[in-house]
Amino acid sequence: MVGVVSSEAAIRALAEAYCEGVYHARPEIFEEICHDRFQMTEITAEGGANFWDKASYLARVRGRSAFPGEVSAEILSIDVAGDEIARVHLWVDVPPRRYEDHLGFVRVEGSWKLLTKVFRTMGASDLKV
Repeated sequence: MVGVVSSEAAIRALAEAYCEGVYHARPEIFEEICHDRFQMTEITAEGGANFWDKASYLARVRGRSAFPGEVSAEILSIDVAGDEIARVHLWVDVPPRRYEDHLGFVRVEGSWKLLTKVFRTMGASDLKV
């Protein structure tokens, strides 16, 4: 069908916007794409976990400095299941760290929303500069 965006294309566009929002510290992107019940989970090097809700995540983004230039990121995989849920595996650099993110999207009233983010960080040696 002409003019109809596939779910995979829509998720890819959201993942690209997500990477831009992380790299350039743009909370307005996350205000739009995050579900009201969004939850972020960090897996720590020690095997523990830290959690943030949407408001806490937005505050975290607002507290960071933006990086200039082209976004340093790569979308590794996209999986859409039943046109209702989707997941994305990607990394995005925020020097001196690389964030490896696993994003979970759900379709709500016809729109895709980011519901979950599980991530870990890697050090400067992992960055492709």
